[in-house]
Amino acid sequence: MNIFEAIILGILQGLTEFLPVSSSGHLVLLQKIFDIQEPSLFFDTMLHFGTLIAVFIVLWKDIWNILKNPVQKLTGFLILATIPAVVFALLFKDKIENLFVSAQFLGICFLITTALLITAELLSSKFRPSGSLDGSPREKNNDNLKKAEQMSWFDALFIGLMQAIAIPPGISRSGATISGALFRKLDRDFAARFSFLLSIPAILGAVVLHSKDLIKGDTAGDENSISAIAVFAGTLAAAVVGFFAVKFMLKIIREKSLFGFAIYTGILGISIIIDQLITRIVF
Repeated sequence: MNIFEAIILGILQGLTEFLPVSSSGHLVLLQKIFDIQEPSLFFDTMLHFGTLIAVFIVLWKDIWNILKNPVQKLTGFLILATIPAVVFALLFKDKIENLFVSAQFLGICFLITTALLITAELLSSKFRPSGSLDGSPREKNNDNLKKAEQMSWFDALFIGLMQAIAIPPGISRSGATISGALFRKLDRDFAARFSFLLSIPAILGAVVLHSKDLIKGDTAGDENSISAIAVFAGTLAAAVVGFFAVKFMLKIIREKSLFGFAIYTGILGISIIIDQLITRIVF
C-alpha cells in the first residue's frame, strides 16, 4: 500500500466512521477495489485510532466529566456495554480476521445494517410529530423517552450486544448501537453521544488486541507489509476528516431520519452481492 492509497482510506474512514454506514465495510470494499493485500484488520484498527482522536476532541466535555467523576452510572454503563464486544472478539478473533480479508459476507452485512436502521426508525416513528413530512425524528412527547439519568443496566447491556454483532465489516457499529438505543427508547441526542463514547473503549480494545502488529511494524522484504509512513498518513487523514465529520454527523443523527442511510447501505449491499455472484468486477 502506498501513501496515496493510505490517505484515501483514511479520508474514507474519517467520513464514514460517524455515519451509520459501516466504515470498516467501506474500507474493505475500497481495499478490494485497489487490490490491496495488506493485513487489513491491523490497518483498519489504526484508522479507527485516528477517528478516536476526533472523538476525544469533539466530546472532550463528556469525557472530562467522566474523568472528574469516574464512579458514576455512565461509567458503569460504558463498561457493561463494552463487555459483549470484547467477549465476541476474543472468542471469534480468527473468523473475524478472515471476514476482513475475504469479504465473503460483506454485502449481506450491509443489508443487516439496512434492516437495523429501518427497524429502529419504524419503532421510533411514534415519537415523531403527527403530520411531519420531512422525516425528522423530533419527539412529540419527551416524557416517553429516557434521558441519561433514566438509562438502565439492561439498556446498556442491550446496546453492548448490538455493538458485538457489528464487529464484522459491513455492519455499522454506530448504526447498530444507535439503533439499539432507539429500540430501548433512549433520547436521540443521548443515544448518539453514548454511541460515540462507547467507540472509545471499543477502539482502544482493538488496538490492544492487535498490539503485536503495532510492535512488529514493517518487515523488510515482506510484500504484504505496509510502511510506517503510510500508516501514519492514513491515521492522520482519518483524524482530521473525522474531526469535522463527527461534529456534523452528531447533528444529523440527532435531528434527521436514518432512512437515507438505510437506502444507501441497502443499494450498496445488493450491488456487492450481485457483483460477487454475477458480474465479478471487484470480487
